[in-house]
This record gives sequence, C-alpha cells and structure tokens, in this order.
Amino acid sequence: MTRVAILGSTGSIGTSTLDVVRAMPDRFEVVSISAGSRVDEVCEQAKAFGVKRVCIGEGLGDAVRERLGGSVEIVEGNDGLVQLVEDGEIDTVINGLVAGVGIRPTVAALEAGKHVATANKETLVVAGEVVTGIAKAKGVRLVPLDSELTPLWETLQERSLDDVKRIVLPASGGPFFDASLETMEQVSKSEALNHPTWKMGPKITIDSATLMNKGFEVIESHWFFGLSIPKISVIIHRQSIVHCMIEYIDGGVIAHLSKTDMRLPIHQALVLPDKVPSPVEPLDLVKVGTLSFFEPDLERFPCLQLCYEAIEAGGTATAVLNASNEIAVDAFLEERIGFMDIPRVVGKALETHEVGPGDLGHIYEADGWARREAEGIVLGMT
Repeated sequence: MTRVAILGSTGSIGTSTLDVVRAMPDRFEVVSISAGSRVDEVCEQAKAFGVKRVCIGEGLGDAVRERLGGSVEIVEGNDGLVQLVEDGEIDTVINGLVAGVGIRPTVAALEAGKHVATANKETLVVAGEVVTGIAKAKGVRLVPLDSELTPLWETLQERSLDDVKRIVLPASGGPFFDASLETMEQVSKSEALNHPTWKMGPKITIDSATLMNKGFEVIESHWFFGLSIPKISVIIHRQSIVHCMIEYIDGGVIAHLSKTDMRLPIHQALVLPDKVPSPVEPLDLVKVGTLSFFEPDLERFPCLQLCYEAIEAGGTATAVLNASNEIAVDAFLEERIGFMDIPRVVGKALETHEVGPGDLGHIYEADGWARREAEGIVLGMT
C-alpha cells in the first residue's frame, strides 16, 4: 500500500489523481490533501477518502475544522504544505500546485526522502538543478506528471541517452494557431481562456496559449532527462494525440499516442515501474484518422524562444523567466495588459537581469527581484 499526499487536491491535477486513486484502493491510501481556498470541496474530499491531514490557505483553518471536527489535523499556508510532505506516514507526494508556491514543498519532500510526482512545472523551471540533485542524493524518484513528459521519463529510463538524437514535444498550438499577429494583439481574456484541447486552470491555460507552457517543458526535459537543449525540439500537433517522440541516432522514431486524458499520465506515474490497466478509454486511430504537424511560429509565440534563451543563460535566468511570467499573466487576466504584452514583460525582465548562481538563495532573491521588476514594467504599460 502506497500512502500519498496530494497537494492541490481541488485543482484539475488533484481531482484527476483522486479519480485514479479511487480506482485502485488496494494500492493507494490518501493520507493528506491540500487546497488554497476551496473549503467546501476539500472538506468533501477529506470525508470521501478518510484523510488524516488537510492543509488550507492562511486564515481558513477554522472553517475547515468546523466542517471536519477534531478527527482531522488542520494546517495552514506554505508552512502547512511543508508539514504535510515531511510527515513520516507519507511515501509519495503528488504535487498539483500551480506556480512558484510548489517549489518549497517539493524540496522539503525530497529532503525527507519521499518520492515525488509533480505537475508543478515551475519547480523544475526555477530550481531544476537543485531538485534533481536532491532526488539523486536521497535515492528517491522525481517523476513528471505530464502527458508528454511522463511517457518520456518511463521510456528513457530504459535507454542510453547516447542512442537518442533528440526528443520532440508536440504542442496543440492553443486557440491562436491560425491567428495573425495583428489579431493576437487584440486577443481578449475569454478568447485566451478557451483552450481547444485541455480543461485547465486559468494560469496554465494562458501559458498554453502563449506556448510558455511548452517552453517550460523544454526546460523540464533538460533537467529530468539530462538532455542538452539542442536535443529538445517542439512541433505543433493540432490533434493532441501524439504526446511525445524520441528520435534515435539510427533514424528510427518512437512515439507515444493516447487520448487527451490527464488520468493516464497520472496513472502511469503512480504505478511505476509496473503496468496496470487504467480507467482511460483506449485510443481508436481509425476514428482519429489524420495526424498533422507544423513548425512553431516564434514571431507569434515568442515565449517559446524566451524559454530557450533563459535555460541557455542558466543560473537565475529561469527564475526570472517564471516570476515575470506569473506577474504578466496575472496582469493579463486582470485586463491590465494585452495578450502579446506577456512576452514583452518577460523579455524586458530577462534583458535587465544580471544572471547569478542557481542555488536556492540566489533563486529566491531573483524571484523577488523579477516580480518587482515585472510589476514596474506592467505599470509602465498601463
């Protein structure tokens, strides 16, 4: 029996993880869950799964206690997240948190000797060298929860990287694949939140629309798999059926195809190294019919290029990339700046940043600087 803590249990990753765990009660026990502000939902989950601990946002603990009584331990905020993952009862931590808040509990979980399966891209983007180093030193698994990276992780464990010419990460192209640059300058919040393939939270949906999300996956791939950046390519694949490809030095290509259902990579990551039947409906290629691929247009999607530049710069550059993007996306969602202003804010922050070493101290310092810098850039646009 694997005992798990699920961070972000009320989000899309968290609810999908609970669906997967519910289907395998003989393999998994949910010990702890966390949520930001969705008190009613997290209390329903706590009752349904009989959890022992719940972490909720600062100031909301009493509301949860009132609903759950004294049988469940309640903790709050970022310190509470660390308490959850350091708990001696936990074997595996599922990180479904969004944005930089996911970094500290990931580090704490790995330091405590827990296996971590993470959908929190920002942890690898900002502190990839740090967290992969801790996982290696502690002898624990750090596995991506992602429709592209989970099957890549599983496949590449069995192959020598010397055999790999490159990996290919497909992107759907989002809602603006066919839009002109002029049209993208006028994109509304509602249009940007209308992703054609995946149903996600607002922040990651905007990141997908700008292709920042795919750029984050390039950076993640560098740290998860130890591949040099020239060996990581991105293509546009509108059907979202091919989730990753590995091209070998002999010219052969292996691709992972599946339906667009996040329960599958979550299931795969949780049962590693085993193969167990999943609740996901199998893919019918006859119904799919056609698969198409295109080169990404970096003029219309400059966030992808910014990600390549940041990881090449190294050190604290990716922390600045992430923090300035968070500020820019928030500003767009608040309708303070335009859609194409997002890469402008990030680009300006990166241009003015003096890159420092990539240890946690410098990373947190760069994060704070980038947020202040990006907010100043946003104010200058409004």
